[in-house]
Amino acid sequence: MAYMSGFGNEFSSEDPRCPGALPEGQNSPQVCPYGLYAEQLSGSAFTCPRPANKRSWLYRILPSVKHKPFIAAPCGDLTENWNEVEPDPNQLRWLPFSIPTPTKKKVDFATGLHTICGAGDAKSRNGIGVHIYTCNASMVDMCFNNSDGDFLIVPQQGEILITTEFGKMLVEPNEICVIQQGMRFSVDVFGATRGYILEVYGAHFELPDLGPIGGNGLANPRDFQCPVAWYEDRHVAAGYTIINKYQGKLFACQQDFSPFNVVAWHGNYTPYKYNLTNFMVINCVAFDHADPSIFTVLTAKSTRPGVAIADFVIFPPRWGVADRTFRPPYYHRNCMSEFMGLIKGHYEAKEEGFQPGGASLHSIMTPHGPDVDCFEKNSRAELKPERVAEGTMAFMFESSFSMAVTKWGLQTCQTLDKNYYQCWEDLCSHFDPSWKPSKQ
Repeated sequence: MAYMSGFGNEFSSEDPRCPGALPEGQNSPQVCPYGLYAEQLSGSAFTCPRPANKRSWLYRILPSVKHKPFIAAPCGDLTENWNEVEPDPNQLRWLPFSIPTPTKKKVDFATGLHTICGAGDAKSRNGIGVHIYTCNASMVDMCFNNSDGDFLIVPQQGEILITTEFGKMLVEPNEICVIQQGMRFSVDVFGATRGYILEVYGAHFELPDLGPIGGNGLANPRDFQCPVAWYEDRHVAAGYTIINKYQGKLFACQQDFSPFNVVAWHGNYTPYKYNLTNFMVINCVAFDHADPSIFTVLTAKSTRPGVAIADFVIFPPRWGVADRTFRPPYYHRNCMSEFMGLIKGHYEAKEEGFQPGGASLHSIMTPHGPDVDCFEKNSRAELKPERVAEGTMAFMFESSFSMAVTKWGLQTCQTLDKNYYQCWEDLCSHFDPSWKPSKQ
């Protein structure tokens, strides 16, 4: 796979089989090179300020408007109905989500989408959805298009080959990719495959501001990669299916050609991928904790300064050196919702129970924190420099929305750990009213 480097850059690319396919000096000539059609894909309003203006020009064999009418398609477990079940403010944890067995049923990416929680409304362009994908088969003569928002995809098991109108990306566990609103894509898999998706409506992901950190650190722009142009001029007599997620529902239409017929393109509105091992970790080197916002990879900002629709945060391998400090995550009640997943390894605050391919949700103001074993062990540990989370990659989708859990998440998936609360049951009081400060 070949890629171009950078985040939000003005890119240009043409398939080497058609040199000179990009028009020179203009976007929409009367006749495009090679007899192509010019089509603009807008990711922002025309009048957005220039730093926020997102668009790309695609030069394709046939335009995307050539298709049969859309008709309603089965949504399966994909939903935007946040009122299916009564609210549940408890700490929630899921065991690894099951992957269908191919001998029983072949399931591709589009049919293997399950919504676990979310809030807001795609119609008003303000909200969030969290989905799990579990599949065992590639999409054949079919692609997916999200008209509602952006997909941030986190593979957990199995690499995925994503073909887009902009080119191809191979995304492995410990990498992420973002497919922005309106971009058509198809997913090939190579066995049992599972992962997580963060969907945001009404905003695009961007790099967090660094403030006093300076010009370098966290996820550096140069480490993001977007695909290079690749096309197929393929007639599909039996029909090619476009699946369109629109206003929280699925619709399907037919056409007789592959949508991946873009010979050349230019612009700053593209899909992209990022390897989480490239994250430059900032951490405390004296005492106490910095807040977990220092681990933010990408953010989708709301209209309130400093408040995100959603942040994508990771907890990568790093050094722990804080002195006089309880080093694991602190006990916490938060005005934000915290959905966590585990790509690999063991999460430091709960080494048992929280498993790769599983998840947890600590809703707004729901108490959470280290389990009893973690607290007792780390309250007595010798504080010396040590590696933390070695061989582990946990992540968090943090949102200002109060997320509702779906019926699939609470009941249908059958992986909800109903004993989760018990990991705190044995916490006991260490209060000693006779305690006196030690003399220095």
